[in-house]
Amino acid sequence: MNVTKRLAGPVAGALALGLALSSCAISDDQGTGTDLAGGSIKSDLLKGDSFTVGSKDFDEQLLLGQITLVALKAAGASTTDKTNIQGTSNTRAALVKGDIDMYWDYTGTGWITFLKNTKPIPDSQKQYEAVKKEDLAKNKIAWLDPAPANNTYAIAAKQPTIDKYKTKTLSDYAALAKKDPQAASICVESEFKSRDDGFPGVEKTYGFTLPDNQEKLLDTAVVYTTLNKGGTCNFGEVFETDGRVSGLNLVLLKDDKSFFPIYNPALTMQEATAEKYPELADLFKPIAAKLTTEELSSLNKKVSVDGEKPNAVATEWLKSNGFIG
Repeated sequence: MNVTKRLAGPVAGALALGLALSSCAISDDQGTGTDLAGGSIKSDLLKGDSFTVGSKDFDEQLLLGQITLVALKAAGASTTDKTNIQGTSNTRAALVKGDIDMYWDYTGTGWITFLKNTKPIPDSQKQYEAVKKEDLAKNKIAWLDPAPANNTYAIAAKQPTIDKYKTKTLSDYAALAKKDPQAASICVESEFKSRDDGFPGVEKTYGFTLPDNQEKLLDTAVVYTTLNKGGTCNFGEVFETDGRVSGLNLVLLKDDKSFFPIYNPALTMQEATAEKYPELADLFKPIAAKLTTEELSSLNKKVSVDGEKPNAVATEWLKSNGFIG
């Protein structure tokens, strides 16, 4: 997950939303060419129904959007692909306006960004239940059962760096930052550098302050490639389920004080949609349950590192888990 996109600023009006929604579908093959019958998804569950599916514009979201589209088609529904919408605010606005019927968002985003709470809830289930209850009451947005995957912030480094500086935890990193700030140099993107639940919060929680000249500001994707090459910084901000973590053999530092918020993905939709189609909850509950951090990271790697198409990865995953034939 790209949190810069996940936590984008407010919508700049109807024009911005219109531009964000234009030409946004990324499906490589909506028909898939695959017989979707024969799996655990009942082919007549949503027969005759029609849904428009959205997503944000980074690889994990594109993948989740395609999983949703393929599952709906397997259940007999007709679908419209409006995935790849630019930014969290635009995607949420599309849902609220009814331009899309559903998309996956994250419990931490719901709690902090949409509901304007400042302190995350450290328990995953309690965080989900709080978001589900408050978003429904305030905004009439329903959250289906979440996946156990946690696409939260993390700080990572290459194994030789971990070994050299003996930094297995964020407490170790804090000690290094106090002792040798240059050795603790870190590459970050703008959101992480400025957010309370980003690097400023890490510094406050773990009791250190890294000099500004040891914080290198880069685009999200460049953080990964820079970490992999080495030289510019020893550590970097990453996201736990990003496929590039395993693809580049990056090592995550343990958040031993449990500072970072929990970001479990869950399918969101208007309350009216959830009430009209209770079958959606039954359809996506077992799918979400399979999406662990390890599983989603592996799927993301196929898209982000191996260059496979999100629709192809989604279809194969649903097939390998018995959801489709």
